[in-house]
Amino acid sequence: MAAISYRHGLACYTLALATLVLFTVSGCNNAGTNQDGSSAQTMRLVLLTNGDDPFWDAMRQGMNKANADLNLADVNLRAELDKGDFSEEAQINKLKQYATQSDIAAVAISSVAADNSRIADAMKALQEKGVKVITVDSDMSNKDCRFAYLGTNNVIGGQELGKAAKGLRPEGGKYATFVGLKTVANAKERIGGFGEGAGANFVSRDSLADQGDQNTAQENVKTALNNHPDIDTLVGIWAYNAHAIVKVVQDRDIRDKTTIVVFDAAPLALKDMEEGNIDAMVVQNPYQMGYLGTQLMKALVEEDHETIASMFPGYDPATQQFNGEGADIYTTELRVVVPSEASPLMAEMFNEETKFFTYPEFREWMKERSLTGS
Repeated sequence: MAAISYRHGLACYTLALATLVLFTVSGCNNAGTNQDGSSAQTMRLVLLTNGDDPFWDAMRQGMNKANADLNLADVNLRAELDKGDFSEEAQINKLKQYATQSDIAAVAISSVAADNSRIADAMKALQEKGVKVITVDSDMSNKDCRFAYLGTNNVIGGQELGKAAKGLRPEGGKYATFVGLKTVANAKERIGGFGEGAGANFVSRDSLADQGDQNTAQENVKTALNNHPDIDTLVGIWAYNAHAIVKVVQDRDIRDKTTIVVFDAAPLALKDMEEGNIDAMVVQNPYQMGYLGTQLMKALVEEDHETIASMFPGYDPATQQFNGEGADIYTTELRVVVPSEASPLMAEMFNEETKFFTYPEFREWMKERSLTGS
């Protein structure tokens, strides 16, 4: 009986030892495979927009290019764009949803409300879970809830648009601004920057928000003109505001006495400029934001501190800290676009870093990147 028990115990010991060895070897597999030999889960790099607008289509193009150039599939990563609906609640819910999903590696967000503490808390909750979080296109007031911001310097962008208005109307004028949400950081900064760039001879008569609704966007233009008949300069702050302004101006037949300057180059706005209905555009580079945002998220996930430092000169790979005010901000490109060489606006009126294009030149730039808007 004792001999049988000994042999049974030895067999159990041998089986347990073999199982332990097999488990140990399996645990040393490549990152691309699981312990059972199956493919590892593809992790997502998500860019969450504030709403739905053609502006984001160009950003998706940049993300797709980065997907290919950076060989994300080879390291089990995939970049994708997720659109909000211009509401704070929708962004909060999406962020909370990401926190429950095991395949989210990094999130880039264009926040609908810079000061919303619940959005900031949801971003912090993702960070605590190990998800990398950055802001793109529009930043948060609370900088602790994100690693860095990548996008336009919207104060400078607003100033450049103000300079365009000043160059078109040297005598000054009365203006109104139109935007989707005035709670968004980029809206606040552009509107404030416009006033600075336009100068003291320009007086703000109104500033209206449409909550991302394009019918309301047109109604806002009508309201501003009805309430303030002396308005001579109409300023589009978000991409779709441009065509809303043009439509009302056309319907009222007041183009000859109205200056129209806008942000971004939505497809309809480009057609409007081609037809002589927009005087100047300050155009961001969402394609670049999408590409570099994907590159930054990948570097954060892989703890590639050298790549991060190459993008942010104030980042110290050794301490993994930013050194200096504004070191955690990557500023993407700005362009001023005018209808033709006949425009009174010239490159020397704007910052040296701002690129200056005529409409045909800008169309060629977009064609090279397969873009329909920017």
